[in-house]
Order: sequence, then C-alpha cells, then structure tokens
Amino acid sequence: MAFLGGSVPGAARLHLVDGVSLLRPEEQVFEAMLTGFANQQLARNLARTTVEGRENTVKAFAAYVNAFPWQWTPAMVDEWLGDLRSLRDLKRSTIRSYSEAVRVFCHFVTDPLYKWPATCEGRFGTHPIQVVHEWNTATHVQEGESDPAKRAFTKAELQAFFTHCDDEVARIRSFGRKGWLPAFRDATLFKTAYAFGLRRNETRMLDAADFGTNPHGPEFGSFGRCQVRFGKAKKGSPPKRRGVLTVWGWTVEVLDEWFTEIRPLFGADGNPAAWPSERGLRIGCQRLNSRFVAYRQALGLDDGLDFHSLRRFYVTHLIEDGWDPRFVQEQVGHEHASTTALYTCVSSDFRTRTLRRRLDATVVAALRSQKGEQA
Repeated sequence: MAFLGGSVPGAARLHLVDGVSLLRPEEQVFEAMLTGFANQQLARNLARTTVEGRENTVKAFAAYVNAFPWQWTPAMVDEWLGDLRSLRDLKRSTIRSYSEAVRVFCHFVTDPLYKWPATCEGRFGTHPIQVVHEWNTATHVQEGESDPAKRAFTKAELQAFFTHCDDEVARIRSFGRKGWLPAFRDATLFKTAYAFGLRRNETRMLDAADFGTNPHGPEFGSFGRCQVRFGKAKKGSPPKRRGVLTVWGWTVEVLDEWFTEIRPLFGADGNPAAWPSERGLRIGCQRLNSRFVAYRQALGLDDGLDFHSLRRFYVTHLIEDGWDPRFVQEQVGHEHASTTALYTCVSSDFRTRTLRRRLDATVVAALRSQKGEQA
C-alpha cells in the first residue's frame, strides 16, 4: 500500500498501487476502502464522530455476514437488520442509522469515479453492488420519531428534582466530604440547562465568558445572555451558534453564586470552562448522565425523564406562560416552528384552563346574543 497524489479523496489509486501483490488481498483492500471512505467523508466536512461511527457500523456488518463488500447481497442486509430489531431490540432510528451507514458506504465503493469496482474486478473477478434499497429498509416518514416514553418534567417533578440536587450538596457537605463541590457544580449545570433550554453538549461546552449582559434587560446584570457556541450542527457544517436571553430572575442568583463563590474553589485558574472537572478541562457527558440518573432514581421518577427533558419543559413552560412561539423557537435554536411544537408538552392543567376559558367565553357570548334578541 502507498499513498499517491490525486484529486479525488477516497479513490482506489490513492491507497492501492496497481500491479502490486498483497499479502492478504481481501483484508487489505477492505481496509483501503474504509480509509478511502473516511477521507471522502472528511472532505465533505463531516464530523469525525460521524465518520468513525459509520466505519464501525460497516465493520460490524462485514463481521456479521463474514463477507467482504464485493460479496455482499441484499439478503445479508435483511438478515442483519432483522436480527438488530428482533434480538437486540434496537430503536427504529438506530436501525435506520445503521442501514444508512452501509448504504452510503456501498454508494461510495460502487461509484466508478473512485475506481473501486475496477479494482475489485481486477483482483477478485467481481465487484461491489448497492445492497441497501428502499424496499429492504425503513423510510423516515415522520418528522419526530423520538421514543414516545420521553417527556418533559412537570412543574412538581422539576421542583422536586432541583430540591434534591440542593439537598445532596448539603448532605455531602455535612459529612465534610469534598464531593459537595462536584455536586454543587452539577446542580448548577442542571439549573442552567433548564434556565436557557440547552441541550446536554451545549451546556457542558459553555465557558465562563459565554455569559454576558443584555442591554435590553439590565435587571439581569452580567447574566442577561448566554452565548451557545456548540449548538447542534447540520451534516458537513460547524456547530451552530445562537444567543439565548435570560427570562427568569432566579437564573442570575444561581449563576452569580456559582461563579463568584463556588467555582473558584475548584482551583480553575486559567481554565475557561464554566463547569470544570476535577481531573480535566470540563465535565464529561457520562458524568452528567450518571448524576442525572442517580437523582431520578432516588426520587422514584420514571425513565421517560432524561437530561433533554429539561429542554422539553423549558419550551413547555414558556408556551404555557404565554411567551410568543417565535421567541421560544429562536431561544432553543429550531429552524422550523414545527420542531418546537414537538417539544411542547403542555400540562393537563394548562389545557383544562384553556378549554374552560374558551367554553366560558362561548357561554357568555351566547347569553349576550340571547339578551339582544329579547330586547
């Protein structure tokens, strides 16, 4: 194998020298395909996590069918996806992402531009084909396909959750343990995620400098605005930025206490992260997940609540309180209003009040009309 200059990222001639005998031809050609596939995706600005995830999926499929890409058939895909659903009980969206990884890989290795069909014909007497089609994979027919069990907090649940966060800090601190600092950090992080309607990674990637003033909201002082720099990105694009305005006064008290009194105790001088880790730059996703799950289980709450439920309830809370839907959409960074609508889980009390107001208004209008006719 050798790397030669060329203008097409992922082309066979960039990774295999024509006429050179290989010690393990099948394995080496497959590895060269994967390398070319990765280069082609990186050239399209796809995230490395996306590239690595697709590569691992292709490897898993190849290991399952015990065959190389030029030997794959649609029937192999049917059996693999069937096992993923029946035996492993994976979610529909996960199965679709797996089939999509194999589909785009096959599209890559069957494209004549990259010379892999000709390479396989010359070395193995056959060539790869597209094995993932509309008739053997599920289509994405709904705008929202999240787990139906996932939901927003209720007001009572959220209050209980935050109260438990604070109680844990006090409990750990009463024993004289250092663990109260991480517990305080995580409690503040959870509250911040809700206060600004942030996703998990958006929250953990915040720096102290990402909080600033809002000239149109001077009552919020130095915490009138949160600048999100690592928003959810589209494929091939960098993280999406957005500014989120503070809407609740208690947010200022929470953040001021954290940055003024507690965060300096971490010894985070020179660390820009808003939520420094005890051993690294910033807290990791796994730590956040484990803390959240521990608190949820301690309160006896169901598994439908996850970190994203804080964001769901943020949207719900604002809509219930009468905030303009367009403002809410801009706050959470949704491109389409329909996406924000999917997050809106208005409570039964809110719907009951709305229905009652409408019915009462109808009755009043009817009585007025009746009086007018009698007059």
